[in-house]
Amino acid sequence: MEDIRAEVRELRLGEKIRKLRQERRLTLQELSELSGLSKPLLSQIENDQVIPPLATLLKIAKGLKVGIHFFFEEEGDRQKFVLVRGSEGGMSTRRPKSDITQGYLYRPLAPGVRHKKIEPFLVEFQLTEWDDSYYYRHEGEEFIYLVEGELEFHYAGEKMVLKPGDSIYYDSSEPHGYVSVGEKKARAVAVLHSPG
Repeated sequence: MEDIRAEVRELRLGEKIRKLRQERRLTLQELSELSGLSKPLLSQIENDQVIPPLATLLKIAKGLKVGIHFFFEEEGDRQKFVLVRGSEGGMSTRRPKSDITQGYLYRPLAPGVRHKKIEPFLVEFQLTEWDDSYYYRHEGEEFIYLVEGELEFHYAGEKMVLKPGDSIYYDSSEPHGYVSVGEKKARAVAVLHSPG
């Protein structure tokens, strides 16, 4: 758990959000209105008290008029490619328990490359029972390729079970959500594209 916190601190998500918000001359209240997120939640994220899930980062990115890639790149980065070895580090961040959707761990797979059109992640989904409160939506498109385990995928009222080797591409502006089913946590490569 401490390793995850250390890796999250290295991403400096809260600092990047605060700095960009201030550069845009936005108050927390204004960002709250632009993103649809509560002012207290945004404050907790900026102060690194809460680790934002990907859907929340996408809402913040939209409010700040940047792509989600902004949060995973370094200011001085000019790389044209990035190689991430499987042996390097673990999952980087975690959905907070305070989020209404189910938990998952995610690890950026192309950190450091600036101005990406897409953002790939390795995602590990928690084992839990499905609940309709797990549905969420955000602008953009997503692609998921299941590597191991079984994933119950809910999309706009439909339910599908993905097995290793299965993939799905979808418009993420429709309500969607997922949970691991079976004996072990599902792991997948997820690629997000968000406008902006």
